[in-house]
Amino acid sequence: RFLDKAAYISTRDIDDQKKGIYTPWRLCPVTQVEEVKCILRLLPIWLCTIIYSVVFTQMASLFVEQGAAMKVIVLNFRIPPASMSSFDILSVALFIFLYRRILDPLVSRLRKKSSRGLTELQRIGIGLIIAILAMVSAGIVECYRLKYANKDCIHCEGSSSLSIFWQVPQYAFIGASEVFMYVGQLEFFNAQTPDGLKSFGSALCMTSISLGNYVSSLLVTMVMKISTEDHMPGWIPGNLNKGHLDRFYFLLAGLTTIDLVVYIACARWYKCIKLEGRSDENDDERGSFNKV
Repeated sequence: RFLDKAAYISTRDIDDQKKGIYTPWRLCPVTQVEEVKCILRLLPIWLCTIIYSVVFTQMASLFVEQGAAMKVIVLNFRIPPASMSSFDILSVALFIFLYRRILDPLVSRLRKKSSRGLTELQRIGIGLIIAILAMVSAGIVECYRLKYANKDCIHCEGSSSLSIFWQVPQYAFIGASEVFMYVGQLEFFNAQTPDGLKSFGSALCMTSISLGNYVSSLLVTMVMKISTEDHMPGWIPGNLNKGHLDRFYFLLAGLTTIDLVVYIACARWYKCIKLEGRSDENDDERGSFNKV
């Protein structure tokens, strides 16, 4: 409530008005104060989405490196490791269909008090849960890849006899998490920002993705610095067969789990803001995780 002081009219403000002096830094309209409140209330939820972006970033980086060290020749045809992201796209298309046609109507029927499906906050939480499954799946695949790998290789391209198609589940999990996380995140920020700040709500989503890339790079650097002590090759060396990429995936799963716990606390605390002229359908967002 300390922000309300920015809209209080003091004796100095009255004197300035009589003199025809207007200082926007001393006296703000109530509308501006309420807009700032809206943004500040969104920040805890927004911060919890950055770790998810770190997980999402792995699909275009370490997933490709992992795939290159697996068996990429299938029926005399070489599968480009980067092309495995097509399973992410297929997963997004499939889960959008399943969500709209099956899951959302099912949740609406199960709820007695409300005919709505999953709320935006609940969808973000589900996205985090699926992201944890994606990292666990990637870690398990890496454990088996190392089991069948030739650790004495030089280039290590296709050095493991484990097929690259074992990566399909982790790509599918990432795609499924996108459906819940990014769509729910965008709808939530747009619904909870005033009309004059719609672009800011959309920018929060993109900022989360960009910060996720930076945090991912920072995390890899920190892990390599710590794990390469005592002449050890580290978790993510140039030769993945001599490293422990699986431990990095499990670390991300652990960090995402912690992030999920913090997010649930923030989601319970968050109280949906009624914006003038908007539908009241979001009034039950407060404590939405109590309904799951």
